[in-house]
Amino acid sequence: MSNGWALVTGGAQRLGRSIALELAQAGYDIIVHYHRSADAASATVAEISALGRSAWSISADLRTTDAIERLFEHVRERCGALSVLINNAADFPRTPVDSVTVEQWDALMALNLRAPFFCAQHAARLMPEQGVIVNLADIGGDIPWPSYLPYSVSKAGVLMLVKGLAVALAPRIRVVGVAPGVVLLPENWASEQHPPTQRVPLRRVGEAADIARTVRFLVESPYITGETIAVDGGRRWA
Repeated sequence: MSNGWALVTGGAQRLGRSIALELAQAGYDIIVHYHRSADAASATVAEISALGRSAWSISADLRTTDAIERLFEHVRERCGALSVLINNAADFPRTPVDSVTVEQWDALMALNLRAPFFCAQHAARLMPEQGVIVNLADIGGDIPWPSYLPYSVSKAGVLMLVKGLAVALAPRIRVVGVAPGVVLLPENWASEQHPPTQRVPLRRVGEAADIARTVRFLVESPYITGETIAVDGGRRWA
């Protein structure tokens, strides 16, 4: 028996893939959203199907509101209702302050902050009762990273989205967040000056499974809303 449909944005690979598989193991059927990673999305759908759950994939550029609207229209037509939305899709480019362009700023805000809001808006209309929205934030929303400042600003906004949407959509829908720390380093991290675990008390890089398990915990915790859990090995306090 299914717990309902869960949509994972950016669900084809990396962190999104792990979350999609974790929710499939929890009994949800999965919609794998992707932008350009069609092959990875197909592979993730196959993995979910091997677990005995239904799954399908769909492409959309979440930087445009028209694409978001079409995405949720497909979900409505194919699934009817939605139980869980995971707002995971995001970009994390290195953007030194003196080189940031207007185009970079607008693209980051569109994907990392505006898209989660409008995805939540559309998802709420498909959640007849007891829906859950999980926003992937980042400890960078609390800790300023000079080389990634637009990203940090976008994730600070996501932290507020969790709180605001939790109040606005209660009691029918819970809204929660997960703020990863040093997890799945970007390819360009070698250019940074400091070892990634230097200020992590647990002295290791987090794994995708650490985040996926926390997402599942929040989805399955019916009396938690408006909270964001940091999964960072203690980085914020070091």
